Amino acid sequence: MQEKTNPLLCDIETGLCEMPGNDQDTSASGIFQSVKKPIKVVYYTDPICSSCWGIEPQLRKLKLEYGNSIEIEYRMGGLLPDWNYNSGGISKPSDVAHHWDEVSVYYDMPIDGDVWLVDPLSSSYPPSIAFKAAQIQDKHKAVVFLREIREMVFLEKKNITKWEYLEQAAKNAGLDLQQFKTDYEGKAKALFDDDLKFGRELGVRGFPTLFFVDSTGKTEKVYGSKPYASYEDAILKLDAATAKSTYPKSWEFAFSKYPSLTAKEFSELTGTPRSESEQKLNELTSKGILGKLTTKNGSIWTIKKITH
Repeated sequence: MQEKTNPLLCDIETGLCEMPGNDQDTSASGIFQSVKKPIKVVYYTDPICSSCWGIEPQLRKLKLEYGNSIEIEYRMGGLLPDWNYNSGGISKPSDVAHHWDEVSVYYDMPIDGDVWLVDPLSSSYPPSIAFKAAQIQDKHKAVVFLREIREMVFLEKKNITKWEYLEQAAKNAGLDLQQFKTDYEGKAKALFDDDLKFGRELGVRGFPTLFFVDSTGKTEKVYGSKPYASYEDAILKLDAATAKSTYPKSWEFAFSKYPSLTAKEFSELTGTPRSESEQKLNELTSKGILGKLTTKNGSIWTIKKITH
């Protein structure tokens, strides 16, 4: 019998962070149908899932190219309930540090694993519940909030179970802080529990897991961190006639849509060869247009001003 691995030990080959004890694989057929757009994407994720951070470039591009045809519903999967795991080479938070550094190189996305040495997280539940609180207010701002807390944990080594950081991220995302706190302490927990229950019913074994569902209930699943083409193929399998939107490949457009970008994201969104993207971003930084935060495994650039 195969030993259950710790959920924070993500399989680089499959691009999946797996949870112990959910081996059922239920058909997702008929789970949801999209209401507003032809295809609904149910995305099971977790704020501290390194593989989910790894697919940010692909997801951001997918929204730009297929945003007219897909609506993405974010669901929280509960990757790390607590530290009652002792397997897979990870038995304590400090064991995650080296793994995150390795994953960072593989996905070409900056991750500083030292958060697990400096201020380790006890669970991914508090930031997940906070995301549900943000979702109650505004689905778009909730996605911005999720990005904020991911940058905090992966790049800034911040323990995002702490209220001070969750509150700061909510403020940065433009959420009403009083309502956010009320919902975080109130109904968000039940919504998170609903996500966990629904994930079990769907047989979600790990993250990222994306279900693409058309209006008839026909479903395509993509497990794990995969190249862009895998997500695009899922859409086209459901509807081969789905039109791809063209968008400006300029740095101005990319940063107007996403105010912070890694070199991999910039490359994916603008079509700039990856070997050149860092140089281009550094040029914009030297001109005072972008701010740059560097970790030991890469950098992220933030827009300061759009020049016209």
